[in-house]
Amino acid sequence: MNPSTGSGLFITLEGGEGAGKTTQMNRLRAWWESRGREVLVTRQPGGTPLAEEIRELLLGERGESVDDLTELLLMFAARAQFLSALVRPALARGVVVLCDRFTDSTWAYQGGGRGVDSDHIAALESLVHGDLQPDLTLLLDLPVEAGLERAGKRGAADRIEQEDRDFFDRVRRAYLEQAAAHPERFAVVDAAADPDSVWEAIRDVLEERFTP
Repeated sequence: MNPSTGSGLFITLEGGEGAGKTTQMNRLRAWWESRGREVLVTRQPGGTPLAEEIRELLLGERGESVDDLTELLLMFAARAQFLSALVRPALARGVVVLCDRFTDSTWAYQGGGRGVDSDHIAALESLVHGDLQPDLTLLLDLPVEAGLERAGKRGAADRIEQEDRDFFDRVRRAYLEQAAAHPERFAVVDAAADPDSVWEAIRDVLEERFTP
């Protein structure tokens, strides 16, 4: 466990487009609440009023291209506010914080997808959250083609979701590289299976890591 979180827990869900994070987040919340824990479900970018405004800047359509460095800095600006105003206080109260995406998404989308220099990401990660890392990161992994097919049924795509297939191939590779580099924190789950099977795999991870 991360010693900086006290009795709270910080659990993140990661994955490419169409991985089914929303469905599994609802089940995660119910699992923890059934064990008597207070749960906070949130997302990145976003999570606080200011961070949600930054999210709109990041993902909305606009009449000018967004520079890769601008995108990176906005991601971490939203994250700094998110951690200060929401996550750190919740963890100090012993809350289980469940977050849809965190800095691993930045390594995948801005690092892998955009090709942003890893030194830039590492420096901002250190500045914004230091040694605070999730206690568990669930990576819902599935082939890019399958994920994009699922995502296409959800409605209008945001600015990042409109990227091409090669972009999302790079994102997936970067996610898997992150998981391989941090096996103590990551659990990779086959998200190509049906939702019930995906949940069973997640539940097995939870019971292994958090049940006495």
